[in-house]
Amino acid sequence: MSRNIFVTNLSGHDQEFEVHGWNNNQNITVGPGQTFTINAPDGSSGAIIALHDGHEGEQAEITKNGWGGNDFIDLSNIVGAGGNMTVQQVNNPATRKGDPLFMQHLNDAWHRADAGWRQALELCVHRDNNDNVTRIDPIKDWPALENFVRTFADGKTYIGVGAWNGSPGNANDNNQSSAAQGNTDIQVTYNDGDASPPTSQSAPSMQSIEPPQHDISTAQVGGPGIILRNHRNDPQTYAFYNNYWNGNGTAGANFDNPDPIITVSGNDSVFVPLPKSFKGRVQRGTLLPATWAEFQISADNDGAAHGDISLQQGCDGAATIASTDGSGRFNGFQHDIVSGAPEAAVRYKPDGTRALDTTVGNWNGGPNLAAIEWENEQVGQRRAYIVGGSGTDDVASANKCLAVDFY
Repeated sequence: MSRNIFVTNLSGHDQEFEVHGWNNNQNITVGPGQTFTINAPDGSSGAIIALHDGHEGEQAEITKNGWGGNDFIDLSNIVGAGGNMTVQQVNNPATRKGDPLFMQHLNDAWHRADAGWRQALELCVHRDNNDNVTRIDPIKDWPALENFVRTFADGKTYIGVGAWNGSPGNANDNNQSSAAQGNTDIQVTYNDGDASPPTSQSAPSMQSIEPPQHDISTAQVGGPGIILRNHRNDPQTYAFYNNYWNGNGTAGANFDNPDPIITVSGNDSVFVPLPKSFKGRVQRGTLLPATWAEFQISADNDGAAHGDISLQQGCDGAATIASTDGSGRFNGFQHDIVSGAPEAAVRYKPDGTRALDTTVGNWNGGPNLAAIEWENEQVGQRRAYIVGGSGTDDVASANKCLAVDFY
């Protein structure tokens, strides 16, 4: 059996988290006011760690359905802090761990600290130009910092290393590892301000994504190419476009010469062999706007296939792209963002199909700002190219074969 871990970002900015133990150990970025859902099988353990300028900070440590059928959760600042985080079982505040105002309490303590404290902590407490604390280094590396944090957070969060390797640890830290109540969904909440969780959680976020599962027993895989899956009930046609030319970070997009064009039955997959020289995309049909899965079969630098999902020339449905070499890499999104989109973000295809308009512009007009805003809210640049440039995770597969799923 599996439960969900809801990671909610209440801050006003994108927040990146390391994920250990789930999500193929891939980092996630959660948009402001958004929630990311992680599937957590019974018996699994891991951690959700907030990152601050590349440094690990506060972390929620979780074991699902552990000893006695209970979840075990704690909130730790052993490896640092730069924001506020709490963890609890969904709708059960009695199980909450963590100080929802940790950074505010830390900053207050710093401003009250005498010269002795300040001298001892000068190298591990990082501040802005106004002497406000922005981040602290790993507490486990600084005994003085551990003593300082205990002056305001003792018993609220894991501060020391606890009972470990023959050491009894600190009793208040050890109590942080106490069992929760049964086996339920877990809520992790981050904020720059108060990280008390939402009062109610019931539905998974639209940003949730599960690793694509592929039953390709009927697909004759043989060499470089794409495993193409149609998740709709009716047959769908997909067009492959090889770029006219490729440069250093640039390409001559092909809009008028698709080859091949493939029809895939409903809820079925096929293997599409392609030359190693292929650098381009696949989309649903030949009309724009359309979601693009962009890829190359054999990169010049490492010989692997690389790909991503792009919404720059529109969106006519969700798509994911995944490795097939066992590395577990994937990206994209799986939820419908077209049907509920504001009309200002919509452009209908020539055949009357509803889609989201281009975010970069083409012969039909310039960038659609409403589409950009909507897609950033619903998907985010980490999952798919919305405005180009950077910020979208690349998916690589060493065997020169990627799996592309259209939903």
